[in-house]
Amino acid sequence: PLMDIIKVAGTSRTSAVAGAIAGVFRENHRAEVQAIGAGAVNQAIKALILAKGYLASDGIDIAFVPEFSDVEIDGKVRTAIKLVVVEHGSTPT
Repeated sequence: PLMDIIKVAGTSRTSAVAGAIAGVFRENHRAEVQAIGAGAVNQAIKALILAKGYLASDGIDIAFVPEFSDVEIDGKVRTAIKLVVVEHGSTPT
């Protein structure tokens, strides 16, 4: 199933992003988080830590795998950090 990438900005609220990650993961057993820039990556990591706690209360243990991803914004290619969220012990596809 095709799912939306959760895009995180430096100004994103970590609790809102964490809730989105947990919700997408519960539905798809996988989530993808994208961040461009140091502030956005910081917020994304904090949100993943919160989401890990949210999902742990449901007995789900997650891990995330970082990747680089090229994204075109206003005609320019930028490098984003993509964090693929998977169940701990599984490999991302």
